[in-house]
Amino acid sequence: MDIPTTPAPGGPPAAPPTPAAPQPGPVRPKDDGRRAEFGKARGSRHLGDRVFLGLSRGSGILLLVVMAAIAVFLAYRSSLILTKNHGNFFTTFEWNPTAMPPVFGIAVLAFGTVVSSVIAMALAVPVSVGIALFLTHYAPRAARGPISYVIDLLAAVPSIVYGLWGALVLVPHLNGLYGWLDQYLGWTGIFSWQGGAPRSLLTVGILLAIMILPIVTNVSREVFRQVPQAHEEAALALGATRWEVVRTAVLPFGRSGVISASMLGLGRALGETMAVATVLSPGFTIQSSLLDPGGGTFAQNIASKFSEASVEGRDALIASGLVLFVITLLVNGAARAIIARRKEYSGADA
Repeated sequence: MDIPTTPAPGGPPAAPPTPAAPQPGPVRPKDDGRRAEFGKARGSRHLGDRVFLGLSRGSGILLLVVMAAIAVFLAYRSSLILTKNHGNFFTTFEWNPTAMPPVFGIAVLAFGTVVSSVIAMALAVPVSVGIALFLTHYAPRAARGPISYVIDLLAAVPSIVYGLWGALVLVPHLNGLYGWLDQYLGWTGIFSWQGGAPRSLLTVGILLAIMILPIVTNVSREVFRQVPQAHEEAALALGATRWEVVRTAVLPFGRSGVISASMLGLGRALGETMAVATVLSPGFTIQSSLLDPGGGTFAQNIASKFSEASVEGRDALIASGLVLFVITLLVNGAARAIIARRKEYSGADA
């Protein structure tokens, strides 16, 4: 704001105040019809976003509802028979839900499921990690495609095909391995063999290892691809060999990813049904040797007895299925938690 000045006595007249310059206002675009079209396009885009958000949110809620419905069904049917069970459900070595009173337990099933899954993990994880490292750091470019294709193809083979191959090809060719284990490690008792068809938990573990190998390999391969290239180049600049680069830069970065991949494979091994039922000679006993026929798993027991079971027998099988359901959820949840800890898997090279 200009303050008028008073002229000094006898001096020249004061100059009139200079008017303030007008402030520029907002520039309004010419309305030539394009604003209406832009508004319509913007409104339609927002409508599409809202529809997509609603569909995706509804899909997530539907998944939770389905999982909750399965859990409620299993828990309800299990409660009908567990209240009548005269044995300890977790420690009883007997399965006779049609007796009066019913006596059944999952001790043998839990032992067989855990042992076969541990054998599968011990055999599959080192081989899978080795294949993943070979594909990402050692294999020629021309060989990566065919090998990756074969691994993906193994993941797509149905489990019943694995079971038929295991029964007709794998089992007859394991006699030599069983004899060698009995000859050199039979003194431990764990690998003693009394002869007969090798339809034991060790055979199941070998077959499960072949089945979960593509899962662990594919996930581990993708994790190793996300290793920042700057880490590998820094190790090479310091004079490290290729193996030292893998040991100091690749494996530490991908440790959590390999663990999560292994746990995803473990979830597959725990719930495998038809392949196990095809190669295992079931028996509701716990054998001291991994080479002796006998034992069972949750999924195999359900598949083999469900069709001929009575109402009480089906409820007992559902109760064992509830235990397997909880174990699988815990394993997969732990795998997701491990993956969530390593946010750098996405955009690691950025």
